[in-house]
Amino acid sequence: MEEVGTASEHKTGAIHKRAARHHDSGLLTIGLFKLAEAVFFFLVGAGAIHFIHRDLGDSAVRLAERLRIDPDGRLVSYVIDHLDAITAQRLKQIGVATFFYAALRVTEGVGLVMEQVWAEYLTVGVTTAFLPWEVYEIARRPDWVRVCLLLANLVVLAYLVWWLGRSRRTETTAED
Repeated sequence: MEEVGTASEHKTGAIHKRAARHHDSGLLTIGLFKLAEAVFFFLVGAGAIHFIHRDLGDSAVRLAERLRIDPDGRLVSYVIDHLDAITAQRLKQIGVATFFYAALRVTEGVGLVMEQVWAEYLTVGVTTAFLPWEVYEIARRPDWVRVCLLLANLVVLAYLVWWLGRSRRTETTAED
């Protein structure tokens, strides 16, 4: 592929200018991050489905032993107490929801990597839709992880809004 402003001569002697398409590193980064999220959520969904009709408490104890954590300690006891409330039906719901979310992230990621405008709008919409929930979670139980996730999503949102505005201005200028 040739660079912008270079010329190529064909057999007919005609000179054609061909512009190489340069990908936006911001969209590529966001798209790859969305694809990494998709892998994570797919694995969470597969894990939830895997544990249907299994003893979650026993699995937690075995994991604690493998990680060399005291199985009789407070942390493992706390986890086991909360795992008892998770039913097979709830694991199915978690699995289906995370598979759906992973599919949404794949759609966003592939679209952004391919620099599709619909993916930019989709990502803006999805990110905006989750902001109130993220703020609620921070208000309910603030911690650094939640705050950092909110800040990362705000940066992604700001970049995409800026990119869409810039693209629109470029299109308007090109039409004039």
